[in-house]
Amino acid sequence: MQADIEKVLEDLIAYQQKRVMKEAESIIPNITAEDVLQPFDYPELEMSPTFRYEEGVLAGMLAAQTALRSKV
Repeated sequence: MQADIEKVLEDLIAYQQKRVMKEAESIIPNITAEDVLQPFDYPELEMSPTFRYEEGVLAGMLAAQTALRSKV
């Protein structure tokens, strides 16, 4: 059961990472995945409510994954 939940969560995280990257690219076309890890270096990302929302959703999913793994 736990393995099934982890797999679903991994899939959701991968999908959300793509959403974050797509949103970042819509703001800064040549941005890299590494750049997205430091959005405060890019005022355009910092000031984008949509990017910040998508990034927050991803952060929540990663926190849930960490919490789930700590219970193993």
